Amino acid sequence: MSIYRIRAHHGMCLAFFRGQGYSGAFVENMANMKAILEENPDILLLDGPDDICAACPNRLTGVCGEKACRYDREVLERCALSPGDTLSFRDFSQKVEDAILRPGKREEICGDCQWSSLCHWQEDWK
Repeated sequence: MSIYRIRAHHGMCLAFFRGQGYSGAFVENMANMKAILEENPDILLLDGPDDICAACPNRLTGVCGEKACRYDREVLERCALSPGDTLSFRDFSQKVEDAILRPGKREEICGDCQWSSLCHWQEDWK
């Protein structure tokens, strides 16, 4: 059984992912990872590049750098988790939803992300 490496802020990104992203390769990788993670494997939480980042063009240039790491730290702190924690993807997603998404705290963490306008709370989550 594989354990997937997931950076903490991707717990928010995956909740809102609708097939848009940095490049075709990134979108394809993100869609594939989302499908895998929906099967509820165990994940290893990171505060740096992960299995989703592998296809990101910004990884080569280091553009995301400190901003993405700040997002990771915020998600970990608000969910009472640490880098290196292992848990099921479903448990992680529930923590993100309960601590960040449902109380409307996402923009406090990543409102300055270029993709922020795509991340809208879904009516059926209320």
